[in-house]
Amino acid sequence: MSSKSEKKEKILNSHISNPVWLSVSESAKIGGVTNKTIRRAIQANGIKYKILKDRYLIDIASLIQYLLKTKKLENKLNKYGIGQYVNKWEE
Repeated sequence: MSSKSEKKEKILNSHISNPVWLSVSESAKIGGVTNKTIRRAIQANGIKYKILKDRYLIDIASLIQYLLKTKKLENKLNKYGIGQYVNKWEE
């Protein structure tokens, strides 16, 4: 694993005292993907989620990890999701 990958893993796996939970539609908008993609990730246990009053809530850290796993999803994150507002991700 390169030092860049190790840094990403360390940041995303660090203990977070107040995690941010997003709805399926919010997760899709942030990731630049469709709701269907998020629901597939839930079904495949690719992201961390909880159910509250019959609604899925997705952990933002696990969402970002999931979107960075493949180049296609990473490109969507950067082009259509929150990445379009970031000039350069912190390395």
